[in-house]
Amino acid sequence: MRKADVVNSIAEKTGIPKVDILVALEAFFKEVKTSLIEGEPVYIRGFGSFILKKRAAKIGRNIKKNIAVEIPEHFIPAFKPAKEFVSAVKTSTHSMTESTGDDTHDTD
Repeated sequence: MRKADVVNSIAEKTGIPKVDILVALEAFFKEVKTSLIEGEPVYIRGFGSFILKKRAAKIGRNIKKNIAVEIPEHFIPAFKPAKEFVSAVKTSTHSMTESTGDDTHDTD
């Protein structure tokens, strides 16, 4: 499901104009990004948490030049689903190809 599909689905279920839903959705995304940039996690009860994960400094390799490269310590955004969310997904009865519409997976 893409962002446009989410907007269409919400519009059908609520009767709110698509433009208003898109504005609200974009504002939500911007607020989550801003909070994480400022180092503040976003907790949404029953859904999950948008958090920062710390990656330790490490030595990587540039394989084209065959040299070691130091990768500094950094943070990456992550999503941690709520227990209710995980439970609902675990008990669902669909397969991945049905939910994504992607029939490129082999079932053999």
